[in-house]
Amino acid sequence: MGEVAQLKPSTGFDLKPANLNEAMNLATMISKSCLAPKDFKDKPDDTLVAMMLGNELGLNPLQSIQNIAVVNGRPSVWGDALLALVQNHPAFGYIEETFDDATMTAKCVVGRKGGKPHTSTFSKADAETAGLWGRNTWKQYPKRMLAMRARGFALRNQFADALLGLVTREEAMDMPVGEIDMGNLNIVEDPANDKPAGLPPYPEEKLKANLRTWQGYFKSGKSTPESLIGKIKSKNSLTPEQESLIRALVQKDEKPTDVDPETGEVMNDHDDFYSEMDKTEK
Repeated sequence: MGEVAQLKPSTGFDLKPANLNEAMNLATMISKSCLAPKDFKDKPDDTLVAMMLGNELGLNPLQSIQNIAVVNGRPSVWGDALLALVQNHPAFGYIEETFDDATMTAKCVVGRKGGKPHTSTFSKADAETAGLWGRNTWKQYPKRMLAMRARGFALRNQFADALLGLVTREEAMDMPVGEIDMGNLNIVEDPANDKPAGLPPYPEEKLKANLRTWQGYFKSGKSTPESLIGKIKSKNSLTPEQESLIRALVQKDEKPTDVDPETGEVMNDHDDFYSEMDKTEK
């Protein structure tokens, strides 16, 4: 595969909007220009959004509209632009792309500086399994499409921080309309949904029985309430009351809070209480 020229920051005349009004005026001007791609022609709102996304990726406004396109409701960039974005990343180490004509398999090896090489492949067999082989552009440019799939997978796997979930336009064109494939997502739980689906609730009796032990962990610095809650919620659900009870084991001044092991009630902590408790247990 030939080398792709990197996108370099402009050192000449460069318009940088200082606020939303200036950005909207610039988007309107660009959308009316003959240089505007058909996806953005006379569409200032879409142009503005593309400029905003491009800014997150380090592209100037004109680079944004020339390289970003919405395909089947999904923002995407051409495969060459995807590589250019990664090549501009400070952690970019190297990339090697090859093609095996015998097996019709594209291979892409990419690495971050100081990291291990990551390899992705995409073959004719993979395309057939996915129902892509023989469709539209795949029939006209099979090798190119195979190479872009291998490249897209490799770059997204290694440089998610640079690409922010973007896919190649070649890949987006094959997605059915309405299909949602946003790659790595940060899922925000609904506050009204106290129990994650599919996880059994943490037994109340077990929680009360463990409060004193957990309190010791917090006091010794072996764990924290948030760390413990996260560990429990990986296997069980917790009610807001249970989470509050665990957090109450350590007060804001980081002094342990005494807990009644029978009722689970949180009481004010006193050093003499612990002394008496230790004597009783002995």
